[in-house]
Amino acid sequence: MIRREDILPMGFLKKSDFSGSCGGLRYRLDKKTKVSESDSGEKISTNILLCEVWPGPFNYHTTPPELKESKEFTFDEDGVTDAISWMNDMLAADPDKWEKAASDWMSYPKE
Repeated sequence: MIRREDILPMGFLKKSDFSGSCGGLRYRLDKKTKVSESDSGEKISTNILLCEVWPGPFNYHTTPPELKESKEFTFDEDGVTDAISWMNDMLAADPDKWEKAASDWMSYPKE
């Protein structure tokens, strides 16, 4: 189970992405800027927290994109809490997937 104390504080997340793991579930939290347009045509920039999960054992950059799942959250303390809840839901929904992740490393495509 991932807990709030497993994730670095907001001050860190404002400046850098954060990666971690829980069993075979790997995760990454990253601040992104989303640009939208208001009804009057004005561009509005909003910071979001992008949370991505993938099965181990490999890191973010060596894991194929099709194995990653992501979800956007608000970039604030509530967003971090919601991201943690989502990751824990992912763990609970398919525990075998995450438990077997490290042993499935031979099935990953070779570059």
